[in-house]
Amino acid sequence: MSADDLALGTAVAQAQDGDEAAFEVLYRSVQPGLHGYLCGIVGEDAEDVAAAAWREIARELPRFRGDGHGFRGWTASIARRHARGHLRRRGASHRTTGSSWPPPAMDHLAHTLPGATLPTETAQALIAQLPLAQAEVVLLRHVICLDEPTIARVMGRPSPVVRLLARRGTRSLARLLGAGDVTHGVARALGEPT
Repeated sequence: MSADDLALGTAVAQAQDGDEAAFEVLYRSVQPGLHGYLCGIVGEDAEDVAAAAWREIARELPRFRGDGHGFRGWTASIARRHARGHLRRRGASHRTTGSSWPPPAMDHLAHTLPGATLPTETAQALIAQLPLAQAEVVLLRHVICLDEPTIARVMGRPSPVVRLLARRGTRSLARLLGAGDVTHGVARALGEPT
């Protein structure tokens, strides 16, 4: 377990005991990743969906059981449910992306792709071209920093399916980058077997 997840777990316990400063730590730790993920799913409506998700997170926090990593997965599940509901209400079958993707949330992904000089806008455009399920796996893994079993729980899919979506997403990103020899670099950067 990472030091960030340990600190997050401590903040969760304190926030559950009513510590407002600890809840602020939770928000500052998790919100950038959630917002980046939601931008990839619902586009410019990400802030509204995130606000609805955080209302539920605050309301349900006393019932949460788990550590810092579990909290990230739990919040991602809530955000995903709100995003899916938002898309259903809009009648949209896929995400819409635009200039609203927040660079801070996507900078981590941009720098995990081959060549740390890849601009954030390029990473955003690449992710936007992936099928939704592949984009979701990539965003959950590299923007929210979840592991495969947690992504499987968040998405309600078996781990082998998540692994397949991750591989396909990795290969698609490599093809979109256009360099034939970059495939293994993309796979390594995204934590996929080559």
